[in-house]
Amino acid sequence: QVQLVESGGGLVQAGGSLRLSCAASGVILSINKMGWYRQAPGNQRELVADITSGGDTNYLDSVKGRFTISSDNAKNTVYLQMNSLKPEDTAVYHCNVRQYRFQYGSSYDYWGQGTQVTVSS
Repeated sequence: QVQLVESGGGLVQAGGSLRLSCAASGVILSINKMGWYRQAPGNQRELVADITSGGDTNYLDSVKGRFTISSDNAKNTVYLQMNSLKPEDTAVYHCNVRQYRFQYGSSYDYWGQGTQVTVSS
């Protein structure tokens, strides 16, 4: 079965950088968009950034100018470059791939297992 494999999380001091990667273990067809979500303890899950199959991007206001999302459609991969990290960026980051299933006339979301990002002050 298709799975999303994430890497790149870790511990970094405020002002540092990390690059998250997510790759599909199998082929995913008819992808509408790919993105990254995050969830900190006691908080709701929030969309950090996403990118459509056409290359259009969307960012959470608090990360604009610091984070950059990119993708490699041929490899079904998505990346998140995180610069100027702040303690409030600490969370579990989850990769998401949204597929449109024509046979069912609806979308389906694939999720990664999550990778921990911790930013110390």
